Amino acid sequence: PRNIILNGIARMTVNYKIIVHGNNLRLRKGFLALANATLITCDSGPLLFDVGHYCNRMTLLEGLKSEGMTPDDIKVVFLSHLHFDHCNNVDLFPNAKIMVSRREWDYVGDPHEKDMYIPWMIKEQLAKHDLKLIDGESRIDNGVDYFPAPGHTPGSFAIRLDTTHHGCVVIAGDALKYPKEAVSRKCDMAFDTISAGTKTIGRILDMADRIVPGHFPELIKRDGQFTWDDAAELPLLVR
Repeated sequence: PRNIILNGIARMTVNYKIIVHGNNLRLRKGFLALANATLITCDSGPLLFDVGHYCNRMTLLEGLKSEGMTPDDIKVVFLSHLHFDHCNNVDLFPNAKIMVSRREWDYVGDPHEKDMYIPWMIKEQLAKHDLKLIDGESRIDNGVDYFPAPGHTPGSFAIRLDTTHHGCVVIAGDALKYPKEAVSRKCDMAFDTISAGTKTIGRILDMADRIVPGHFPELIKRDGQFTWDDAAELPLLVR
């Protein structure tokens, strides 16, 4: 990332990179559940948005290595919500501050009756870390803000980046999972309410120039519509 001079002080421009590429592929019954993990760089150090689950554990480590990092270099892990495909690898980051919403923390103690995606003992695991429970909208660093994004779960949160080259970038997690929700402007899978999720999606679409969804390549606004350049890949090796 480049530095900019503001009031005589050199500041890093906010940057981001998807280091684990998710997809929205599913089986006849169930999901492959490979979520994006996004590395954010800012003044206070590298921040990781979501950490995936065991199927992409090695991919996450390789993604960090490709940026010259190890888990020990990550200062903050921001968990969009506490479904297994977004939080299982949190144990790889014992030295990072872990941020998750207080509403989500409460929710996993009494989840929706059909929500089967909360990993067992996730509270016990998070309690081993430097845990920060967050509420409402606030700022992590210059150009890095978080906000509630309920719908998929009641405590889902997203991050908004103010970037030099790409404008407003929203790292959405499962508040906006894939293009279907962007096109229809309607939440597709909610353990809160469809109406809450739909309101969140509308807010994200209205504010963002780019969106990193939970399970799809980056969406880019062109001529008032969101589209994408990259293909969602899933290389399979038979051994």
